[in-house]
Amino acid sequence: MTISYTLKVANSHFGGFSKLLFRWKGSIYKLLYKEFIVFVVLYAVLSLIYRRLLTEDQKRLYTKVAQYCNRSTDLIPMSFVLGFYVTLIVNRWWAQYTSIPLPDQLMCVISSNVHGKDERGRILRRTLIRYANLSAVLILRSVSTRVLKRFPTMDHVVEAGFMTQDERKKFESLHSDFNKYWIPCVWFTNLAAQARRDGRVRDDVALRLLMDELNLYRAKCSMLFHYDWISIPLVYTQVVTIAVYSFFAFCLIGRQFLEPLEPGQEGDLDMYIPLSTLLQFFFYAGWLKVAEQIINPFGEDDDDFETNKLIDRNLQVSLLSVDDMYQNLPLAGKDKYWNESTAQPPYTVATAAETLKPSFLGSTFDMRMCEDPEQSQPVEASPSSPRIHTPLLTRFLAAASPAVSLKNFGRGSRAHPHLRRPWADSGLPSPYCNRSEDPEAVARIEEEETEDEESRASESPTPGGHLKTPQSLEASKTRKGLPQIQVKAPSSESIIMDQQDAAGLP
Repeated sequence: MTISYTLKVANSHFGGFSKLLFRWKGSIYKLLYKEFIVFVVLYAVLSLIYRRLLTEDQKRLYTKVAQYCNRSTDLIPMSFVLGFYVTLIVNRWWAQYTSIPLPDQLMCVISSNVHGKDERGRILRRTLIRYANLSAVLILRSVSTRVLKRFPTMDHVVEAGFMTQDERKKFESLHSDFNKYWIPCVWFTNLAAQARRDGRVRDDVALRLLMDELNLYRAKCSMLFHYDWISIPLVYTQVVTIAVYSFFAFCLIGRQFLEPLEPGQEGDLDMYIPLSTLLQFFFYAGWLKVAEQIINPFGEDDDDFETNKLIDRNLQVSLLSVDDMYQNLPLAGKDKYWNESTAQPPYTVATAAETLKPSFLGSTFDMRMCEDPEQSQPVEASPSSPRIHTPLLTRFLAAASPAVSLKNFGRGSRAHPHLRRPWADSGLPSPYCNRSEDPEAVARIEEEETEDEESRASESPTPGGHLKTPQSLEASKTRKGLPQIQVKAPSSESIIMDQQDAAGLP
């Protein structure tokens, strides 16, 4: 029987989990007490042998062996090996539970799409849902020891009402070397197709819905079979088990009380009961026992799945839904809040304090906006303008650094007038009015802007349709009063060498 303690931990309070420590059924004490007693007895025997039976020379030799064993325990990665293994086991355990087939969705589809209040309609609905339950019983007999003990033979399945004698003969006449849990699902599909031909299922959409729900149900049966077939690799389980057992075998020898090797040497405190070692055994060995218990949840442990109860529940609920509840509806009328725009169910005295709590509208609902009204002014976006990439340091430094190029900064401020600061045109005082400008930085910006103009001018054609030559550039510099720079056109030989360098050719 599954141990449920959900109500005990519904509310957090002082010492909440401590009350669970005194429960026996399903507890770690029940799982571990036998191994714990064996470990304590072996530790006590070795301690008595060391204290009473060994000579001085033998004690010195045992001390060296014990120190070696104690150092060896640090070489076994217990936390990593056990933690990863138990995590894998717990994930697999919950996945197996979610793979147990439940007929709730299928029975709703059958009740709403297989019509007929006569005896033939009842037989169709009850037979369809019984086939689904029969498939679940057959697969659970294959994976659960509890279900197999309840239905050890097919005679017990027939006697329980999941199968008729004719269906059993048909089932046994079909020879297959594999598990035949899927045969009732095929019977379901054929019977649903026959109901469609007879008009009990009124359209192909309803038939498709029946088939889809059945396929989901059959897929869960198949997953249970494969979880039972494909286990966690044996080598992994062996590695974890050997790691735990070898760790505590070293602890049996290495954690003993040892007398000092030298006469004047100070020894350790003689603890007749090694509390830290026993707690370590309780934690690590208990961790391994948890994995051992839930690696196959279809057994008969305290926390294994109650598969027999699930079978009883599924059969009773599904037959009730497709038979007694078929078109058995209460009268439809106006609800209590018919004339109210906002429905507000009443509270009891125990829950009245919850009405004082405001509704949650969003984490940013009560956030205070910026006090500066300029930050809330709308700004027109121009997505057609290219993005400006300015150096990162120039956004934070007052003066330009020689290592940072200000080329893009000067180009962007002129080419994109919509990016100007709002105080430039509105007459507002600039927040940077007190900041002193660096003349060297200003001169550097003007020089880089001049170079940009020259590069653009060399690429743009003249009014006559010709590109500007180096001579025309020199003339323009002379007219502007700038120093002349000799520009030499690249030769064809240098162009070829540059192309070869770019292509990675020798």
